[in-house]
Amino acid sequence: MPRSPIALVLTLLIGLASPVAAQNVATGNQITILYDAFSDKPGLALDWGYAALVEFDGKRILFDTGNNAAMFAANIKRLHVDLSKIDLVVLSHRHGDHTSGLSYVLSVNPNVPVYVPGDETFLQTTPVSFFAPATEDTSLPAKMRYFGGNPPAPPPSHGTAWPAARFHAVTKFTDITPHIHLISTMSETPGFRDMPETSLILDTPQGPIVIVGCSHPSIEAILANVVAQTHAGSIFELVGGLHMVVSTPGQVDHTVSALLDTYHLQRTVLGHCTGEKTFAILRKRLGENYRYAGVGEVLGL
Repeated sequence: MPRSPIALVLTLLIGLASPVAAQNVATGNQITILYDAFSDKPGLALDWGYAALVEFDGKRILFDTGNNAAMFAANIKRLHVDLSKIDLVVLSHRHGDHTSGLSYVLSVNPNVPVYVPGDETFLQTTPVSFFAPATEDTSLPAKMRYFGGNPPAPPPSHGTAWPAARFHAVTKFTDITPHIHLISTMSETPGFRDMPETSLILDTPQGPIVIVGCSHPSIEAILANVVAQTHAGSIFELVGGLHMVVSTPGQVDHTVSALLDTYHLQRTVLGHCTGEKTFAILRKRLGENYRYAGVGEVLGL
């Protein structure tokens, strides 16, 4: 059946569009911001925390779950997001402003796989060495010995707020699909030392899209890890929080220069703890490639 003139014009326009736009039309790859502290859309709960729905390569991924389960649930319902249809959850790190909504997610989708850092908050067991027999003094009575001197095997797991969750620890470069990956970066930042953080990597023809929670190891450390693991020459887009909300202008300038000059960052969808100073500088430097990421925004990837 012959196509109408309007359909032919639309086809022509799509064909002339940028590769990114054409890819978005063809695949429906997109991100929806579900939880943050700013928005220009009425009726949405605003709070300190982060959550986003990532739809890419045929997968629907919930990245982080916000700071308050009731507020998270309200935004989910307001934005008509069906959590029963998500394929997996990624929790970037253990802080409550990224994990508190998981209880609501599991009430809707109890069997969804949840990918987490290799952090005892979620799933580590107590070290076996804690229960090794004392070599210096074995005269302790049973009532002073752990488990009466007969510790269980395997050792007891550390408690978790989500005992029924299907947790999967991300301790190395992990493939979800051939074009979706997870990576773990250990923080050496004072105040957050030895806290692992998980980031999501999406392969696109323009380069990797990297989705981060709070970047506690520093965004430079995370991107260095991404480049080392993927051998990418540059980073196409950065999504999420950069934890620069209390950084000095000099620190912000240094990081922005690294993003643009070292990693050749082309586009951003930044929010949460990135900080207003960083928003302003990157908006000025990137122009239309700085994309507003308030709650309720749906942005093509």
